[in-house]
Amino acid sequence: QEQACCASLRALGVNKLITIGGDETCRAAMRVAAAAGDGLRVVHVPKTIDNDLPLPQGIPALGYETARHVGVGIVRDLLVDAKTTGRWYFLVTMGRNAGHLALGIGKAAGASLTIIPEEFQSGPPTLERIADTLVGAIIKRIANGRRDGVALLAEGLAAHLADDEARSLRRGADDSPIRLGELVLGDVLKQKVTEKLAALGLNQPIVSKDIGYELRSADPIPFDMEYARDLGYCAAKYLLEGGTNAVVTMVGGKFQPLAFQELGGQGVTFPMRPVSVDTEHYKIARRYMLRLRRDDFQSADLLARLSNVAKLSTDAFRQRFSYLVADEAPPIRFVP
Repeated sequence: QEQACCASLRALGVNKLITIGGDETCRAAMRVAAAAGDGLRVVHVPKTIDNDLPLPQGIPALGYETARHVGVGIVRDLLVDAKTTGRWYFLVTMGRNAGHLALGIGKAAGASLTIIPEEFQSGPPTLERIADTLVGAIIKRIANGRRDGVALLAEGLAAHLADDEARSLRRGADDSPIRLGELVLGDVLKQKVTEKLAALGLNQPIVSKDIGYELRSADPIPFDMEYARDLGYCAAKYLLEGGTNAVVTMVGGKFQPLAFQELGGQGVTFPMRPVSVDTEHYKIARRYMLRLRRDDFQSADLLARLSNVAKLSTDAFRQRFSYLVADEAPPIRFVP
């Protein structure tokens, strides 16, 4: 395929190529550049709402901020609806390889909690553990006097499940390759959480909803309008001055090419950029979330309130849910 692409470009007289897109487009650009050799100069403009390309730390991909902005509006509207109707929403957001978009939307909008694949440090996520995390959040919300909430779920959670669990999320029996967009993660979790709550004598209305295509089809916000002009200008200028085989980035307002061979992989592969759960950026987001925390099991009063909602003894509640805090980071300390 690379050779056919190179032949077509030569036939058209093209010797400079700018590609725009996410990881698959970037890998394709790298393969074409490797096949074409010196006959073609190639640069890639990183554009993906998943924000998972291995760019310099803190540098977003084009389109991410627009998708986050639109997602925040949707979540804020649903927070109002949830409050007035006493229901919970389970929102599955795009993010095939990482939880950047889900976390970015959830943190800015003030969602009740956000669950991303990167948070499972002690082992891969399972449907059971994700469902228990949601059940724990609902119980804690009731203990605080409310019966409403909005939980964001990164669709990449499904990609990290064991194959048998991932296949259980399909709408029908099919042995074809699994595509995340075809999985009903929200619906399955709604059913599992409803059953778990019913076993505790709790009845909680839940609505599952996917938000994805409406995020990536939105008009760009001013940040991305300006960002696109910067990246496009730098890409073209870099090619015209003889540059090649690089991803275009802007760091501190200055153009910084990221060579294909510096992306961190071998050949035409490279690792995706996950959410770093060791940063204050993530830890602060986690502190604002409504979910069971280590403190809940260390305070007799808090534990008694939670146990009362679940109609369990404190020992039974601890045994049932305390495993959920295994990956919780230690308290944030800024002063030694």
